[in-house]
Amino acid sequence: MKKINCIIVDDEPLALGLVESYVTKTPFLELKAKCLNALEALKIIAQEKIDLIFLDVQMPDMSGIELSRSLSPNTKVIFTTAFKDYAFEGFKVDAVDYLLKPFNYSEFLKAANKAAERINIGEEKTKASQHDRFIFVRSDYKQIKINLNDIFYIEGLKDYVKIWVNTQAKPILTLMSLKTLEQELPEEQFMRVHRSFIVALNKISTVERNQIVINNERITVAEQYKERFYQFIENNSLS
Repeated sequence: MKKINCIIVDDEPLALGLVESYVTKTPFLELKAKCLNALEALKIIAQEKIDLIFLDVQMPDMSGIELSRSLSPNTKVIFTTAFKDYAFEGFKVDAVDYLLKPFNYSEFLKAANKAAERINIGEEKTKASQHDRFIFVRSDYKQIKINLNDIFYIEGLKDYVKIWVNTQAKPILTLMSLKTLEQELPEEQFMRVHRSFIVALNKISTVERNQIVINNERITVAEQYKERFYQFIENNSLS
């Protein structure tokens, strides 16, 4: 089973330590961070892909319920709280499970397995649908259909973008900002690595000296994008 990236969010250090001990003994969980409040958690979530959050409900500044409402549907939540009255609220935000403190490892593992099943099913659906996903862009007075899986990389040129695909030698030129196009692309398949470039992650051949090689072209990873990009490399590395 693929490792599931998770974080723990709880304003009680003892509760953090207990859940950390449970995560550590669970082979398919990879602990990325422990957070004492929701604001710390939001910073982590912005920096890297988090699949699962073990989330306390009652916390200062922002409650666990409020945090859960701001998350992507791809990030699953297991609530951990001492107050059973919050169970209904937890299920309204589509929480995977609700662990009532104090809970033991058996209860924790049951909830974690339920989350893993949901995450793995979601990833399989995503992989299956990627081959069918496409966009239309206007070029030369025509609307051109581009399969996302055909894209090598996208280059921004002021008000235009060049879309390099594996179906033709020349790029497709369209009047659009790189930022606008970036917002329409699935983040699990594409990543901004430079002010002027978005790359298709599954088309990368090699990475060397801060340069990505795709289709024999070299694209430099700019400083502000290095952390996220190399985190992606680390998450998918076997060494």
